[in-house]
Amino acid sequence: MNLFGVVTQGGLISQLVALLLLAMSVASWVVILWKAWLLHRASGDVSRSIAVFWQSASVDAALEKVAAFDRDALVLPLVAATQTSAAGTLASAGDRSQQLTRVLRDALHAVLHKLQFGQVLLATVGSTAPFVGLLGTVWGIYHALIGIASAGQITIDKVSGPVGEALIMTAAGLAVAIPAVLAYNIFGRHVSRIEADLEGFARDLRELLASGGASK
Repeated sequence: MNLFGVVTQGGLISQLVALLLLAMSVASWVVILWKAWLLHRASGDVSRSIAVFWQSASVDAALEKVAAFDRDALVLPLVAATQTSAAGTLASAGDRSQQLTRVLRDALHAVLHKLQFGQVLLATVGSTAPFVGLLGTVWGIYHALIGIASAGQITIDKVSGPVGEALIMTAAGLAVAIPAVLAYNIFGRHVSRIEADLEGFARDLRELLASGGASK
């Protein structure tokens, strides 16, 4: 007996649980594949873009060079944010250092949001999928016992078969949860490393521009 047989015999609840597990699995694998591709590119692009920036003769020249390396727009928004002007508004109040701190913080938050996208979904799937599978198991065992009781005579072979089939739902929940948990932990380390590089670059960029040490 396979999962399909358990679902078809378990009633509406088992079918809903199976569909929910399938949706969670598909969603988590889409996120896993997308984030693996994104973080693989970002790890190299961020390092190259930062190196190219510091090797440029001016900020304007750096913007052009960084754009060629920063395919996912992780470093470029930080540099571009320092070149915007909002004269006559509260955004322009305070000294240059305060203005740079504000615009770099906002740009950094937007970039980090892109890197962290999908982490909540992976954490949710990893923490809830086993319990969703357990719900399907409990409901399947309940229906199995009802069927056994209505049959009259109860023997070990009549109990072990339906109950064992219902336990497949627990295994399905674990099969959905384990990849999500592993991906969440692995991606979290990559995101933290890239985040540290971006925060360090933003701090250095702020100090450079606040001191007036960069030319256009």
